[in-house]
Amino acid sequence: MRLPSDLNDRSNGVFRLRLASSAVILATATLLLGACSTPSDKPSPLANAVAKTTADVRADDDMLSVLNALASLHPDAIEKVDVATARMQPGVADGVKIVLKNEGRSTSPTALVPGITTQDITIPGPAGALGATVYKPMGPGPFPVITYFHGGGWVIADRKVYDAGARGLAKASNAIVVSVDYRRAPEAKFPAAWDDAFASYRWVASHAASLGGDPRKLALAGESAGGNLAVATAIAARDAHAPMPLAVLAVYPVAQSGSLNTASYLENEVTKPLDKPMIEWFLDKLLASPDQKKDTRLDLVHANLAGLPPVTIINANIDPLRDDGEMLQKAIEAANGPVERRLYKGVTHEFFGTAAVVQKARDAQAYAGQRMKQAFGTGGM
Repeated sequence: MRLPSDLNDRSNGVFRLRLASSAVILATATLLLGACSTPSDKPSPLANAVAKTTADVRADDDMLSVLNALASLHPDAIEKVDVATARMQPGVADGVKIVLKNEGRSTSPTALVPGITTQDITIPGPAGALGATVYKPMGPGPFPVITYFHGGGWVIADRKVYDAGARGLAKASNAIVVSVDYRRAPEAKFPAAWDDAFASYRWVASHAASLGGDPRKLALAGESAGGNLAVATAIAARDAHAPMPLAVLAVYPVAQSGSLNTASYLENEVTKPLDKPMIEWFLDKLLASPDQKKDTRLDLVHANLAGLPPVTIINANIDPLRDDGEMLQKAIEAANGPVERRLYKGVTHEFFGTAAVVQKARDAQAYAGQRMKQAFGTGGM
């Protein structure tokens, strides 16, 4: 039986995926498999359980190729460097480019996702102009319009780093996607990013027609920290009686800050590209005081989630934030809200933007597009 690698070992240029505290259990169970087998040599229930656990934590080969490529760039551990250095570290998008080059394929975004035009604009924010990229499908329009927020723990990354996710969503949804940069911590601490997200959404809602969009068909989307912003912005729109989105897409969102000891946090304590120490580092840079962890803009599972539009949650199994997605789903259901969540095994945090080389990412983007089209009344499931 093949066991999952369980150490974050960069000595051989490979990020190894670890299920915290389970390596010894799995190794012990492996030694017991022979004793647990039935007389007919069929696997015992214990053997089946161990095999299932192994499959659950092992990255698919295409995902692993991206992680290996990223590891070859020898990034520093985010939580061990200063903010300026952290923002310069290579990420999953860089790993994808290496894989594409190794396969002799173009790394041009327009070649990878044809039929989408882009335009960089600025949007007025509460503390100054915000950069944004408008992704627009070809055709007469008007198109639905999705306001999109990038990930990076509210500290690192920007909309350019998350180009592939936003571009792929525009293609899959046949919608305009406006990907917005928001102020980052620690220069602008909580809740600056949330204020920027809501302001940018209101601007997009009022300028949808000038972008070639349909102001009656609005949506919100985001990845990771941006997934949190998407849900929080929908709540803010409801409370402010602003135009409501027809749908919200939250891709592996941060949904709670009360505990970093969920099962998925513990299982993926040192998993790459996101692990528990990184999230602790992000929160330290984001918050002015520990009491802010209780703010329901960050701690979504304790927010008033009634009256939201359909919410779609996408999670990766090998991700500290996996259980956050499940907790958010249950909280929305408890508020009698429409929600659907899909969990993708064999992939890690940040997989959504790897569609050029990872099949599960293509599947997830297609699913997100179907859900958006369904909400917009332009097709879907």
